[in-house]
Amino acid sequence: MLKVILNKNEEINILNGYPWVFNNEVNNFLGNIENGSVCSVYTIDNRFVAYGFLNTSSKIMVRILSLDENEVIDKEFFRKRIKYALEHRRNLGWSATRLIFSEADFLPGLVVDKYGDYLSVQFMSLGMDKIKKDIVDILVEETKCKGIYERSDMPVREKEGLEQTKGFLYGKFDPRVEVEEDGIRFIVDIENGQKTGYFLDQKLNRDILRLYAKDQVVLDAFSNVGGFALHACKYGAKHVDACDISQRACDEIMINAKMNNFNQLEAKCVDVFDYLHSEGIKDKYSVIILDPPAFSKNKESLKKAYRGYKEINMQAMKIIKSGGYLLTFSCSQHMTPDLFLEMIKEASLDAKRKIQFLDFRIQAPDHPALLNSDEQLYLKCVILRVL
Repeated sequence: MLKVILNKNEEINILNGYPWVFNNEVNNFLGNIENGSVCSVYTIDNRFVAYGFLNTSSKIMVRILSLDENEVIDKEFFRKRIKYALEHRRNLGWSATRLIFSEADFLPGLVVDKYGDYLSVQFMSLGMDKIKKDIVDILVEETKCKGIYERSDMPVREKEGLEQTKGFLYGKFDPRVEVEEDGIRFIVDIENGQKTGYFLDQKLNRDILRLYAKDQVVLDAFSNVGGFALHACKYGAKHVDACDISQRACDEIMINAKMNNFNQLEAKCVDVFDYLHSEGIKDKYSVIILDPPAFSKNKESLKKAYRGYKEINMQAMKIIKSGGYLLTFSCSQHMTPDLFLEMIKEASLDAKRKIQFLDFRIQAPDHPALLNSDEQLYLKCVILRVL
């Protein structure tokens, strides 16, 4: 097995639970390099640190698998890890849920989402991609699923030297799957939907609308397929406008609304930035949900992203009814909680509106995070009352 020798003191973060070794932390190698294979990681003075997946072509050179020198990294190792992750999700009892969340479940580069009887999977690292058949076999055996669809069509694979790909891995089925969340029926398009088909990480944040939506006029901005809008309807909203720039998303919103007889929901195919500046919407909405895509994909774009977040929040604060509720989100890991709160304060000052801070929320518990890996605590929700 190849030995990866670290620079001095680079083992400290890894021993404290950080899941990656970056290429600039490596001193040298002992043995034959085989990217995608399991390697061992050692300190500069030859003390064992960890086992991990190797990829010298990636900035993340080693993705940690185990800190136990006596561990055998074989198919049964991955079965044990998968069973551990599944146990937690069974305790949650959700029919649509994330079963495996990559490094946070100690399975680097593997994401598995469950939609009823079907799984949607992503293989994001070279090491995990090389054992794809074993992973599929284990998932079929342990979940008793009827089908598995691969959604490895994300740009991050290219950083691992992999092509983007998608398609059936087990069974053949209609990838438009009907699921239920909080008593709401909706369609998940596993083949073409966002991420693996749906934004499962917002489950509990959607459900929190039970506290705020009754008898209100609601704007669900960046609605995608209407998750927040549907929940607002369920919890008694008087009227809901769901806005998205994608006509396909708007069509899906209305399909889901009709499935649930939510006649108070209207989909608007608009640019949200433009819509927030529209004539005649000031004081129309008493609840506004801002759930934009990640404006910042890297640190270099953070300054521009900050301006984007501030703009939409400032405009929402300007138009919302006095006493209205603003639920505002960021799913960018680079927009830290402190930075997000600072942006909200600046937006309120520029909007000349007073705000009350009511709640701070994160991703649902089927999307765990390692406390010593800031990248994994990515989703932030702040609930405000605007005066």
